[in-house]
Amino acid sequence: MSQRNLEALDVGAIREAFPILQREFNGEQLVYLDNAATTQTPDPVIDAMSDYYREYNANVHRGIHHLSQEASIAYEEAHDRVAEFIGANGGREEIVFTKNTTEAENLVAYAWGLNELGPGDEIVLTEMEHHASLVTWQQIGKRTGAEVKYIRIDDDGRLDMDHAADLITDDTAMVSAVHVSNTLGTVNPVSDLVDIAHDHDALAFIDGAQAVPNRPVDVEAIDADFYAFSGHKMAGPTGIGALYGKKAILEAMQPYLYGGDMITKVTYEESTWNDLPWKFEAGTPQIAEAVGLVAAIDYLEDIGMDRIEAHEQELARYAYDQLDAEPDVEIYGPEPGPDRGGLVGFNLEGVHAHDLASIMNDHAVAIRAGDHCTQPLHDKLGVAASARASFYVYNTKAEIDDLVAAIDNARQLFA
Repeated sequence: MSQRNLEALDVGAIREAFPILQREFNGEQLVYLDNAATTQTPDPVIDAMSDYYREYNANVHRGIHHLSQEASIAYEEAHDRVAEFIGANGGREEIVFTKNTTEAENLVAYAWGLNELGPGDEIVLTEMEHHASLVTWQQIGKRTGAEVKYIRIDDDGRLDMDHAADLITDDTAMVSAVHVSNTLGTVNPVSDLVDIAHDHDALAFIDGAQAVPNRPVDVEAIDADFYAFSGHKMAGPTGIGALYGKKAILEAMQPYLYGGDMITKVTYEESTWNDLPWKFEAGTPQIAEAVGLVAAIDYLEDIGMDRIEAHEQELARYAYDQLDAEPDVEIYGPEPGPDRGGLVGFNLEGVHAHDLASIMNDHAVAIRAGDHCTQPLHDKLGVAASARASFYVYNTKAEIDDLVAAIDNARQLFA
């Protein structure tokens, strides 16, 4: 990183753009540490969406009046902005807007998988996959007869890349892997996985839901065939995500949803499909949300994605060290470093994760507890649930101190 990128963020100034962080519960100020689920939304994003509804709210690609033209331009250019943000050189034709990462995974699984997979084919996932990937490809495997296999993780929560190299073979048709684990915080070597997949003529889908919000991502450098992420995890609105797909692959795929705007010509007997990316965006799309997503991208890039990554890693290291000093706290995932993202999953001995989260809520500390949509991974870890503290650009070390203090309160209650 350059010297500029190593400069500490002015977190105090950043927090001023997030009015929700000033809320108080039971006389205590909110400490929001559930960012891996959903980040908070800054004023510029809220203002951009409000401006859309106040000034040019209309349907896109439907009307010739001024409002529709303005909305259509904003919506189309949102695809361009997303493509630029993640390094998709093919531009808007390689960016499909979805509701979220889960829908993007399903789009590929149904539009590509149902047509291309069959008995004898293999789908390779990782043991740390989110249900968005695991359940989707599991069910596609059942429908098509393709076999689903899983790359092991080691005791530190990292992928066993030797096992990956053995598991991915010429029978492999798709490798789907999470870029950053939402439970372990592990940053996976996705470029290496993609290379292995391509060596065997398999496609690669990367789930970037926990990566795009907090680090620079270049899909061309990764060389993924598909890459997906969600707006609500990157200071943007809910209800919108993006699927990047290589143009040639998207062109060969059949639509996933049918209806208005994804067609070119319709008769009572036949229909033909619209150009990319519109053939995958049936019906009235998420126009306001697309405007908000662009505002979120602008906001994050003004801060600097490399600086956001450095800030999260600093917080993760601090939280890891503080929790690691507690003898009755078990932490999951690798030690802090380049291959760990900005979250810490843990359990307090003798206290169920749900009880721990409830006690923290009494002290206005918001964390996540449960299986985090990774039930098989929790089974492998030998725990029913875990607590998770996840950080973003507006969090501070003082808030991590509040987290540790709340853990101590729980410890005393259950002593």
